[in-house]
Amino acid sequence: QVMLVESGGGLVQAGGSLRLSCAASGRTFSSYGMGWFRQAPGKERAFVAAISWSGGYSHYADSVKGRFTISRDNAKKMVYLQMNSLKSEDTAVYYCAADLYGLAHPAAAGYEYWGQGTQVTVSS
Repeated sequence: QVMLVESGGGLVQAGGSLRLSCAASGRTFSSYGMGWFRQAPGKERAFVAAISWSGGYSHYADSVKGRFTISRDNAKKMVYLQMNSLKSEDTAVYYCAADLYGLAHPAAAGYEYWGQGTQVTVSS
């Protein structure tokens, strides 16, 4: 069983920054691939970023490349999403997810565990 708890969301002005955190349980966290997804009102859940089990590979949605950075600390069982130059279209509930095979990929169906989400609101 893997539990994921996101934090760090909030209200920020356009152009500002936020750092989301995801705390994970599980003895083998260092073997999980981790992803961040988001869901805006009335829209489907969308891929944001992912990082492989070692942190050596990361993958981003085109809409966030150059603005968002995913990272992880396996010793602390944490995953982070640094979000800079935020735009109103980044407003959404953000979820972290775990891929037990260690992969970093954009397919939501491939992630076995999900957190409850944290709200990010960007005001223009």
